[in-house]
Amino acid sequence: MAKEEAIKADKGHHYDASDISVLEGLEPVRKRPGMYIGTTGPDGLHHLVWEIFDNSRDEAMGGFCNDIEVVLLPGNRIRVADNGRGIPVDTHKKTKVSALETVMTTLHAGGKFGGEGYKVSGGLHGVGASVVNALSIFCKVVVHRDGGIYMQEYSQGKKKAAVKKIGSSKLHGTVVTFEPDVEIFKDLKFDFNTIVNHIRQQAYLVKGLKILIIDARGWETSKGMDDSDVFYFRDLGLELPSVSFYFEGGLISLIKHYNKFQKPIQKEIFYVEKELDGVGVEVALQYVDDISDRIFPFANNIYTQEGGTHVTGFKTALTRTLNTYCKKNEMMKESEGGFTGEDVLEGLTATISVKLREIQFEGQTKAKLGSMEAQGAVATIFGEAFNNFLEENPDDAKSIINKSILALKARKAAKAAKDSILRKGALEGMTLPGKLADCQTKDAAESELFLVEGDSAGGSAKQGRDRRTQAILPLRGKILNVERARIDKMLASKEVKSLVIAMGTSIGDTFDLSKMRYHKIIIATDADVDGSHIRTLLLTLFYRYFRQIIDAGYIYIAQPPLYKIKKGKEISYAYTDDEKLKIVGKGNDVSDIQEVEASEEAEIPSEVEGKEGEEIKAKSNKIHIQRFKGLGEMNPEELWETTMDPKNRVLKKVNIDDAEEANKIFDILMGSEVPPRKSFIQSNAKLAEIDI
Repeated sequence: MAKEEAIKADKGHHYDASDISVLEGLEPVRKRPGMYIGTTGPDGLHHLVWEIFDNSRDEAMGGFCNDIEVVLLPGNRIRVADNGRGIPVDTHKKTKVSALETVMTTLHAGGKFGGEGYKVSGGLHGVGASVVNALSIFCKVVVHRDGGIYMQEYSQGKKKAAVKKIGSSKLHGTVVTFEPDVEIFKDLKFDFNTIVNHIRQQAYLVKGLKILIIDARGWETSKGMDDSDVFYFRDLGLELPSVSFYFEGGLISLIKHYNKFQKPIQKEIFYVEKELDGVGVEVALQYVDDISDRIFPFANNIYTQEGGTHVTGFKTALTRTLNTYCKKNEMMKESEGGFTGEDVLEGLTATISVKLREIQFEGQTKAKLGSMEAQGAVATIFGEAFNNFLEENPDDAKSIINKSILALKARKAAKAAKDSILRKGALEGMTLPGKLADCQTKDAAESELFLVEGDSAGGSAKQGRDRRTQAILPLRGKILNVERARIDKMLASKEVKSLVIAMGTSIGDTFDLSKMRYHKIIIATDADVDGSHIRTLLLTLFYRYFRQIIDAGYIYIAQPPLYKIKKGKEISYAYTDDEKLKIVGKGNDVSDIQEVEASEEAEIPSEVEGKEGEEIKAKSNKIHIQRFKGLGEMNPEELWETTMDPKNRVLKKVNIDDAEEANKIFDILMGSEVPPRKSFIQSNAKLAEIDI
């Protein structure tokens, strides 16, 4: 048994079955899971982990818990243990069954409705545990409370038996183990890094909370080991991959983490924590030498990626405060006007955290805060504190103001440049690029734009395509690295300008996704280092300036074959070295195989010199392998058959699973700071696939 942490199970507050409120039944969850977890894809699968973890985190927010453990178990199971008060197990007055059973099998039942179980929690909805239970083929809850150990198991939201006492314990807390139902989720693969990145934020947000994440999927359960005899899985003493978090610095530590690979222009990190009218507000920010902004908002420790009222209040106060300070200290010419929200956000890294007793989110997935009282509280508290910060730190204030003035000038210059280039918009009078071979259909839903590398590949693609639905835009050389380029410089690049005009969406504040001319943009570059670089430059462009296009699911990466394999009259294409080996087969010795570059003579000679003089004699059953280095080496028929024909081709859809991680990687690889890039390359060198 693990040692009991030095936390009182009650903290002087009554918490029992009377704190559990009941609103309605459970069955709708399995019928319409998307209403409760957003999607049944990978995001929804991981949302189950967040719901159970949030219950433990809420205990920590209330001061009842300081140790949470999350374990990925074999068989697609997740185990979450906390040393909180433990879910009440006494009989509920309304349901006439155990409060534990009520919480786990009844929708809208929990300590976050009406009762005094929680002053602050992750959300008003309070459906987390029951929803996870409903969408799991297996679920088990073990509660240590009041000197006893209580357990109940469920399947698809229904109990297998009544809550029973299975032992005695001096500990307090809850252990939840669940396995998602394959009938609901087609892909049950949990991603360790996704879980680590999400929970890392929580560790920063709850000071003094220890969190351990263990990847036990390689645990050999066949040896008779069982986790039911321990409270914390770590007490089994196994050597398994794990990550632990514990931070006392709160949001200041979080800002330092986000800016790890950035160059700060502001020495002191701004921080304020205060309460107004029952709303707790905590804000930290720092400006860096960059043109992007990074705002990470939280409401009751839930990451609200779509923002909400707290972000609106923050942005309003930020713009007003900087304009007031700038005018007061005569740091800007009157002719330049004032800052807009866009100007003051450039280079900003900020975290905004609010805590409310009664909280309203827009939607069950809690991606946007709707509580109006948060807007005024954030605007007032942050505005006053930030004004004092500027007055007390004149050097930092000057750096921030100068950064915003530079952004203001760049915005005006960019607007002028953009207006001159896209005065009427890409679809209203501007001629499409001459090198664009457009498709015949005007229906964007069935239109595809292939971005190909060079005129050679462009020629083959134009001849081999389906002219009705497929457009071709050849790109000459490597496009501009836009990681630190503003719109005016970006649109001065001929290749980027051609792409923007071809897409039809415009750019910046005039961007309009509804004017997108193609619902598939397919990046088709060569399978070599240069091709990978061009692909990365294009993805940087889309991520920084056309994020909505990625979010809409319109960006794809073509997978051209690496090899053309001819066995007699039979022709096959291999997209990987493993596929090549399968096609060639194990029964062929070196004399049966001839491998040449696609650019070499395709005719099979009677005799070919092998490596170091080894002779390879031609036979009637010789296997001829062509290695494609570039799309331009394929003839139009080959390119159509392997890379462009919807019946045969392989496309990879580009999506952003973790925006924070994607942002960090683009900063490292495409930014101006050399040391982080060098460190990244050294750390990941062994993972690289070397193209020889």
